[in-house]
Order: sequence, then structure tokens, then C-alpha cells
Amino acid sequence: MILKVGIIQQSCSEVKAENRARIADKAAELARKGAQLIVLQELHDTHYFCQHENIDLCSLAEPIPGEATAFYSKVAADNGIVLVTSLFERRAPGLYHNTAVVFETDGSIAGKYRKMHIPDDPAYYEKFYFTPGDMGFNPIHTSVGKLGVLVCWDQWYPEAARMMALAGAEILIYPTAIGWESSDEKAEKARQHEAWVTVQRGHAIANGLPVVAVNRVGFEKDPTGLTEGIQFWGSSFVAGPQGEFLYKAPDDKEVCDIIDIDLTRSEHVRRWWPFLRDRRIDAYSELTLRYRD
Repeated sequence: MILKVGIIQQSCSEVKAENRARIADKAAELARKGAQLIVLQELHDTHYFCQHENIDLCSLAEPIPGEATAFYSKVAADNGIVLVTSLFERRAPGLYHNTAVVFETDGSIAGKYRKMHIPDDPAYYEKFYFTPGDMGFNPIHTSVGKLGVLVCWDQWYPEAARMMALAGAEILIYPTAIGWESSDEKAEKARQHEAWVTVQRGHAIANGLPVVAVNRVGFEKDPTGLTEGIQFWGSSFVAGPQGEFLYKAPDDKEVCDIIDIDLTRSEHVRRWWPFLRDRRIDAYSELTLRYRD
């Protein structure tokens, strides 16, 4: 089965309506070109607001279902696509999640995933805004396959990818917002970028599954002025089940492209490299420990 996957890598303004309108236009363009599944980047409706801690920014969160899901439901239905979005969810007063919502071709919500791993680093103060997910690692069943949707910081954890694979995911998908903080030296920036790509290609290889990572691009200033902001590095990519690159986006410009993914290839790769068969599940119980003292 060849799945035509559209990706939208773009910069974001501070105006939610403007970001949504641009996404809708690009989704329509990709659908006209044959895209069946379209993946958006992390928190695509707004600037990456987690560069600083400000309780007023919690007002950006929206209930699910709500205004945001109504908008993207229409985008999916109007274009007959499966759409992977990334939203700031207001679950209850003072309780918010970083949530991926997947829409079916008829606009219905196929499922959602709440980001499980929440970072707290300079310029990435996500623990201030997001409660860790409580929905586990469960693929979302859609008309184009079982989507193992994870979000950004989740992409560094092999356990998350493995759990999705063991639950039957046919593809791993990572909406992302990652970039270079201004104080990092050039060599360190290169190491970070290569590590980000490498670890996700490793998930593809270890699980015999394609990986789709869609990152935002462009510069976003730090509103506090304490840092010089983040240069998001784009570089969205698609890897096959042996980690081979099927697509690589540039690190300095917006893209709107379609990539063909052969989902049947995973079956063949897993026969050649039967990692799931040879796992020693009888010896892994201590993985649930924080650390072995």
C-alpha cells in the first residue's frame, strides 16, 4: 500500500487566524495533488509560547472539541484527508495538555494523543503549561492505517516508539517544535541537529516502521528579552523502516510536499530483521525502574 503523506513545515505568526488560514490553503493544495494524510507541526496555531512562563498565555488553550477542532474538522472534510494536528488543550480550569488530534476524511475526530514526556529546559518551559498525558501509547485507527502519533519530546524516548509499535502502529508520526537557542555554539548546534535526526531514524530501524517528523521553521523572539529567541531548524523528514531517508526538508524555509510511503515494506523488513521476535521480554522487567542503584 502506497500512502501519500503531505507535510507542512512553516513559520508561525502571533495571529492564530493567520496561521490557520495558511495551513488550510496548504492542506487544500496538498489534497489537490493527491495527499491522503497530512501532518502538521507542533502547536501550529500560535507562536511557540513556552519560551517563558506567563499564566496569561494559558488563555490560548481551547477545549476539545471546540473552536480549533471545528476548524480542522472542516479542513479534513473539505479535502477528504486524514489530518494530524497539534493543539493546546484546555481540559479543565488550570489543567492543560499538549494534544495531537487526528481527523478522519469526513471531519470526525478519529482519536487524540496527549504528549507524555514534557520538557523543562531554557526556552522550553513546557512543564509550566502542560500536564503529562494520561492516555498511554495507543495508535489511532484511521482509514489510511494505524497512526502511532507522538509529540516532539516524546521522539527522544525509544520506549514510546516501542510501545506504539507493540500496539500495532503502522507508522510513527512526530509533530515537532525544536530549534537552536541563541547561546549555543555552532558545533553544539550541529550535534543537537544530528542527534535529533539519528534517534528518530533509530526508532524506525528498531521497530521496522516508517517515521514522519514535521518541525516548524523560522525565528521566534523571546518576549522577555532574556535570550535572543529560538531559530527553529525545520529539517522535517520521512524515514523508511530501515531508517533510510525518503525525504529531507531544508532547515531555513517553509515546505509543503508529498512523500510516498510504502506501508507494505515494513512487513518485509521485519522478516529480514526480526527484532520483535528476538526481544527478551522475560528479562526487561527492570525497565520500569527509574534507575538501578
